[in-house]
Amino acid sequence: MLNRARRSFLGALSGLATIPLLSGQTRDTGFAPQKSAAGRLNIKITDLRCAVIGKNPTVRIVTDQGISGYGQAESSKPYLKPMVLFYKDYLLGENPTDVERVMLKIRRLGAFKPWGSAVSAIEIALWDIAGQVAGLPVYKLLGGKIRDRVRVYNGGVRFPMTGYTPKDYAENMAKMKEAKEGFTLIKQAVGFHNMPMMNQVPNSWYDEPRSGASHPNRGLMTERGLKYVIACVEAMKNVLGDSIGLALDCGPGWAVKDAIAFAKAVEPLHLTWLEDLITGDYVPYVNADVYREVTQSTSVPIHTGEQIYLRQNFKELIERQAVNVVGPDPEDVGGIAELKWIAEYADLHGILMAPHGIFDGLIGLAAHVQVAAAMPQNYIAFEYPVGNPEWWYDIVEGLPNPIVRQGFIDVWDRPGIGVSFRVAEARKRLSEEDRGFFD
Repeated sequence: MLNRARRSFLGALSGLATIPLLSGQTRDTGFAPQKSAAGRLNIKITDLRCAVIGKNPTVRIVTDQGISGYGQAESSKPYLKPMVLFYKDYLLGENPTDVERVMLKIRRLGAFKPWGSAVSAIEIALWDIAGQVAGLPVYKLLGGKIRDRVRVYNGGVRFPMTGYTPKDYAENMAKMKEAKEGFTLIKQAVGFHNMPMMNQVPNSWYDEPRSGASHPNRGLMTERGLKYVIACVEAMKNVLGDSIGLALDCGPGWAVKDAIAFAKAVEPLHLTWLEDLITGDYVPYVNADVYREVTQSTSVPIHTGEQIYLRQNFKELIERQAVNVVGPDPEDVGGIAELKWIAEYADLHGILMAPHGIFDGLIGLAAHVQVAAAMPQNYIAFEYPVGNPEWWYDIVEGLPNPIVRQGFIDVWDRPGIGVSFRVAEARKRLSEEDRGFFD
């Protein structure tokens, strides 16, 4: 029976000379009509390329059968190109449809943010190829979709702040509430994740402001500082009411005492989550025991995980019930299959999923949609990335228009991740160094 099913699947592949994308458009797979399905499955990687397009390091895996797969790292990491190319020798000659076999060669060579991004971008490109070879959207290869549309929260859609008083935060939330995307969940930065807020009140915490890597400040808040943050949150929630959820990106950097006091103070507001109070962003450790103390002290959902690399590093958070929500970023955690694995394991432990992704770009957006469609019912929403610069929307095709409707994205059915380059337009945006990226 298994052999008969395999022959049926291969037979379905045998008629695919091109793969449909949009009405009147095709992506050339490089397959001749007479090429056997078995031959197509014997595809090999011939090159790994990386170009910084705009701000996003963009990966292209080239094969001997004319199919290319694309992945992407965050726009905040234009320096990653050498790290991506470090893995080239490990990939050459491998079959890209054997995603796990390829990943076993490189997965252990990544690390917490930012270095896991290179491995993650490669993994997404492998799935893009696997979907094209099968003639299926990637979500089918991840187990199939359980939802036809996926919820997103604002992420890259932000309106400039005119000031940092409670009144300013209320006005900003009013604008967010009217955004054309119709978000049903909005996240805003507060506390040590938003230093202009902290600097609004003199002596708001017991340390001096520091410079360095992202969000370097931490310490015990003064009574005045803590009350000020709470007032700003109350002002935002008063605008949103109970029809739109409010999540807060809080740190890292809070003292445990302040994290608990803050969480208890905002319990009546029914916030969707408090994110990265203790660790987060570029912190290369987890501190599950400390998170557990905060989580057990409040009814407000506690969230972390955007900087964490690989399933193994979520194990303690999940098994010890240290948080209520985990938020891996598919472009940091090791890719979309890694994210799906973590989602399933979290679901077994009653923990919710809200993936990070603010800087993931449009290829990253496509990858998010594919994996979110296949996640279990512990999925809340993913953080919506936008094209940066704006001309990214002119160099790719396959995204719906508009992308977001009433806070959701409809899941598309094109093969692979379903987004491809308008090569002629994209070439114009390449630097001199990357001129050969599409050759």
